[in-house]
Amino acid sequence: MQAPVENYANPKTCLFHVLFKGAALAFYILSALFFNSFVIIFVVTVLLAALDFWVVKNVSGRILVGLRWWNEINDLGESVWKFESLDQESLARMNKKDSWLFWWTLYLAAAAWFILGVFSLIRFQADYLLVVGVCLSLNVANIIGFTKCKKDAKKQLQQFASQTIASRFQSTVQSAFTLV
Repeated sequence: MQAPVENYANPKTCLFHVLFKGAALAFYILSALFFNSFVIIFVVTVLLAALDFWVVKNVSGRILVGLRWWNEINDLGESVWKFESLDQESLARMNKKDSWLFWWTLYLAAAAWFILGVFSLIRFQADYLLVVGVCLSLNVANIIGFTKCKKDAKKQLQQFASQTIASRFQSTVQSAFTLV
């Protein structure tokens, strides 16, 4: 008897997570067949990549992996990363298939943009390298943000576990001394 196959818990979010990545890549790759204008190719591709960046950062990151990040400039003019994650119990209940799709498409899209950048470099097309550079930068920003956020969530779990163990140890020691 086989174990039941886990389905996507959030199929619409998964669809849009993949759709915007695919749309930006497909438009960039296929646009040379339909358009002679670099400006149209640049504007539409970057717009689709920006929509993908926003959807991943603000929607699918929250829903599929329970993480959210942003960057603020503090009063000293320094860049400060901010992270949010669900509580550890909720993170443990996240759908594995959703999480797998989120992380793999995040990395595969960046790899695809990198390969397209190499092709633009080999063909000496600096203008198209600019398009790829913008799209790759948006993808890498999400990779860095979510990777840091995931590490921050793990660090918070470790701190919580340490505090819990320390407080239980302290209460055990206190109760032992009150019995004596």
